[in-house]
Amino acid sequence: MDATQLRDRAREVLAANDTGTIVTAAPRLYPHQWSWDAAFVAAGLSTVSVPRALAELAHLLEAQWDSGMIPHIVFADVEGYFPGADRWRTAGISPAGVRSSGICQPPVHATMLRRIVERATANGGEDARLAEEFARHTLPRWALWHEWLRRARAADGSGLVTTYHGWESGMDNSPRFDGPYARVHPGEVEPFVRTDTRIVQDASQRPSDDEYARYLWLVQQMADVAYDDERLPGAVDFQVKDVFASAALAAANEDLAVLAERLGHAGDPASDPGRLRDWAAEFREGVDATVDPETGLARDRDVLTGEWIAKPTIAGFAPLVSSTDTAVREAQLALLDGPAWAGDPRLAFALPPSTSPVSAEFRPREYWRGPVWPVMTWYLAQSVRGNGDEAAYTRWREASLDQLAEGHFGEYYEPFTGEPLGSPDQSWTAAVALEWLDD
Repeated sequence: MDATQLRDRAREVLAANDTGTIVTAAPRLYPHQWSWDAAFVAAGLSTVSVPRALAELAHLLEAQWDSGMIPHIVFADVEGYFPGADRWRTAGISPAGVRSSGICQPPVHATMLRRIVERATANGGEDARLAEEFARHTLPRWALWHEWLRRARAADGSGLVTTYHGWESGMDNSPRFDGPYARVHPGEVEPFVRTDTRIVQDASQRPSDDEYARYLWLVQQMADVAYDDERLPGAVDFQVKDVFASAALAAANEDLAVLAERLGHAGDPASDPGRLRDWAAEFREGVDATVDPETGLARDRDVLTGEWIAKPTIAGFAPLVSSTDTAVREAQLALLDGPAWAGDPRLAFALPPSTSPVSAEFRPREYWRGPVWPVMTWYLAQSVRGNGDEAAYTRWREASLDQLAEGHFGEYYEPFTGEPLGSPDQSWTAAVALEWLDD
């Protein structure tokens, strides 16, 4: 497809996935609203309709818990997804009338909100007024979300967010979690029947049943203590300091501070730009401190063993999202463009896979263990561009648009053949196509 055809196709996908209340993550496999999907989808939607983009974020905020946590799934009134709302046992914890999961995802929302506001400001008129009004009104809610992450998940002062489930990372079965998951020994897991493998029938693309049993065991452990932040550390068999989520939080705090300065924060201490920038620095420094001097990659840490997790996954490039250290960023970008990553000559497109293609853990068709995720390419590219590297951004933009040119908008792509995998017509893939094209 040429650019016009691709833009039209991406808009069609988002319109088809729009229920009138939410844009579902994907029409069949993911018929609900996912937290970080919604942020990226809203950014893409703003190239079409700023009011619709703001409505997407508003719906997500309606599911925010009193604690400040934003759940990773807000369930629509449809069936066909597992684990469904009942499995999470969040009734009475989530807001009245809302059915949600009990865990979170990376906090990219303020970063996408800033992007929407800046686009709306450039548009002027009613778009600018609506976006500024929405951002000003919701600043305290986003600040509460960030405050919860810092208080409930990073109170140790490490500048790193603790996750209690691989799903909280957004990179569910990444090799970065192999060690922590290997130490999860499920007890009596409630019976379950998966739905994902009915839709994506190639089992090589999805986590195994054994992996799912571990996933569900962790959900049971959290539900058994009613997701109580103080009780989770003593109850859950998986606890990882997530370097990528921490980088996203550092960047989002900075972006929220920019919005608070531009729009005013009405004396709300939680939205004070100085406070937000202090948090940004705390998490930025925490991420930079994880960089392995031997590999140049940032590392997660297993909280229960104290061990560094040094797997060569795309999460290792977290400093590209958050760091202000020029030397760190330049070294990371050179590594990412090198032969162990996007510079591997076997790749169909010179784009970063989710796991290094020269790694023993690399599996080119399996979810986060090898495929290229267009949304990750765009997120990293935007971060790189924000620090002045227009050349890298342009390279990735051209390669990514070539990857998407068939208009399938796959969830992820086989890195050597370019084949779209997972769910077709994935909303956030269509959204980032619109973002690329809007440039």
